[in-house]
Amino acid sequence: MKKTSTRLADGRELVYYDLRDDTVRDAVDHRPLERTVTTSEVRRDPLLGDSIAVASHRQGRTYHPPADQCPLCPSQGERLSEIPDSSYDVVVFENRFPSLAGDSGRCEVVCFTSDHDASFADLSEEQARLVLDAWTDRTSELSHLHSVEQVFCFENRGAEIGVTLGHPHGQIYAYPFTTPRTALMLRSLAAHKDATGGDNLFDAVLAEELAGERVVLESEEWVAFVPYAAHWPYEVHLYPKRRVPDLLGLDEAARTEFPQVYLELLRRFDRIFGEGEPPTPYIAAWHQAPFGQLEEFEGVTRDDFALHLELFTIRRTSGKLKFLAGSESGMNVFINDVPPERAAERLREVASS
Repeated sequence: MKKTSTRLADGRELVYYDLRDDTVRDAVDHRPLERTVTTSEVRRDPLLGDSIAVASHRQGRTYHPPADQCPLCPSQGERLSEIPDSSYDVVVFENRFPSLAGDSGRCEVVCFTSDHDASFADLSEEQARLVLDAWTDRTSELSHLHSVEQVFCFENRGAEIGVTLGHPHGQIYAYPFTTPRTALMLRSLAAHKDATGGDNLFDAVLAEELAGERVVLESEEWVAFVPYAAHWPYEVHLYPKRRVPDLLGLDEAARTEFPQVYLELLRRFDRIFGEGEPPTPYIAAWHQAPFGQLEEFEGVTRDDFALHLELFTIRRTSGKLKFLAGSESGMNVFINDVPPERAAERLREVASS
């Protein structure tokens, strides 16, 4: 992998990640852009104890442009985009309309391929490995920013999810706090460790799932399963078998095997609802240990956390979506229409031939 860092016309950082070491990236962004001004602010809820971001400048962000005006495609001739070069393998840049900025963190866009009509599932194993390496490098780089406590790499796919740009891409949020969902995991880790005299909750969950009926696919280094208490109709958790706190902790064997496992998982998601159905909308979310202090989670260290990816779709059956209504949105109590055991069975049924 070759990494080349440059700057866009308004001062934002852009990084190329290339498969070939001899690739030269010297294209200049010639757009007449003014320096980006953001209004991101983090506010803490005194009752719930969690934080939200206020980012009013995002109202003006690009919204469903036609394909020939996609800002994530390479620049061609007089059509200038966010990527100055005429081609790329993987590219990462600071979001022009970030939810978090400055002392409130940072947001980046990750373009998986220059092919506008592709999806992550269409990538080759070599390309998917390059994305993994880019995620890992960005996690390392962002963790060193003074305002960052947690790095979150994720992909939103599909208009049903709320995606406003059709080009295959993901995002990275670098939060100035430990996210509420991660805090819940850390509290459960601490309680289990205290109750059992030191046992790790992630290890216990993984061992139970490996011995059960909800495993979707398994390899030497990875296992994917539908969790016992899945929130979403089709939800899969992907874990490396050797517990590590973040992407930086993966060894070469896990990195080498990841592309084939993850690509197979995504392709099965596209086959869940049968032939002729539109691509399955999904969210793919990497959960990594915070880089900040963990004193409030007594007895827990970063090494107790288990890196894992959660992949889920909001489609519950053909032509029908799972909406978060009163119980889910109002009280955070999910009601799942698909038994996790049946979801796992279905995802095994649609394995590649």
